[in-house]
Amino acid sequence: MKTQTLSTGRVLVRVCLGLLLGTGGCAASELDEPTPLERGEVPQAAIMSNGLSTNGLSTNGLSTNGLSTNGLSTNGLSTNGLSTLLFAAWFNGNASVAYSDMVMRYVVACALPSGQTRVWTNPVTGVSHSWPGQLGLATDWAQGNPATVAEQQRLSACLAAHVNKFGVAVSISVRGRDSTGDILSVTTREDTDYSEPEACFFGNLFNGEGVFAGNDRVLKKAESTARACGLSAQGAGGSTDCAPLQHVGRCATVCTRDKTHGFWASCVVNGITYEPLTTRLRPQDIYECGDGTCQFTESCGTGGTYDSCASDCSSCGAPRADSMHP
Repeated sequence: MKTQTLSTGRVLVRVCLGLLLGTGGCAASELDEPTPLERGEVPQAAIMSNGLSTNGLSTNGLSTNGLSTNGLSTNGLSTNGLSTLLFAAWFNGNASVAYSDMVMRYVVACALPSGQTRVWTNPVTGVSHSWPGQLGLATDWAQGNPATVAEQQRLSACLAAHVNKFGVAVSISVRGRDSTGDILSVTTREDTDYSEPEACFFGNLFNGEGVFAGNDRVLKKAESTARACGLSAQGAGGSTDCAPLQHVGRCATVCTRDKTHGFWASCVVNGITYEPLTTRLRPQDIYECGDGTCQFTESCGTGGTYDSCASDCSSCGAPRADSMHP
């Protein structure tokens, strides 16, 4: 494993303040570390857990103020880029160190490939933090070069794909191409286990163009899921309460498949072509009224739909999650 230790002394906060946020701190809910479920079977670490809370992101995170104002586009995840007093001030200035550490894990996991790690020692606490790479979506930027447009788009898509409006961790399979143009590795088992199409995510947080999500299938009236930002039956322009993510409806209306047909290769919104990431879910992470369990996305009633599920939710009164259907 290649590890890069980050010294403390020069300029440090760029990663989150650029990719995830504008002038505030990075935001994310508590969640599981985004590591592969089957380490030995996922060479490119395509399986990750999501959980960045949209409540925090919309306030402090996925703002459109952009990365350039914080210098990330210049230094990235290089030693110079992550060894500054500015970064230390951001890291220790958020609601908690655990929160800052989690956001950094997502940024590094998206940018660096598996086998590379960034290690930074907090000058205030003396504690060392280690952030492993996984997907390798912006390797040049991670070494200190200015982020290319493609890297900006891939990083933005990756962060957007890991937003969860309910702040819970759901395992997802990420499909697309890395910074070398290679297809993210997917094992036969992963392909089998993660059989449900979910969503496409794309955009550019670096320049304020915004971030977008589209659903890759339509939920039945009996179905619901904790992954409501992407997998939604909302039409284009419909709200999924996942601001600043904008829902564009079905991926097929704005995106073009890769020649392998394994993922979306490009998506066009407002005349701009983006390089997206495609996600897939396990069947058990799409809940259905009638499966015998009253999920937090379901509510009681007299019918057989997710918002009136007589068979699963026998008693009324408990608040249900926001609607994932029109």
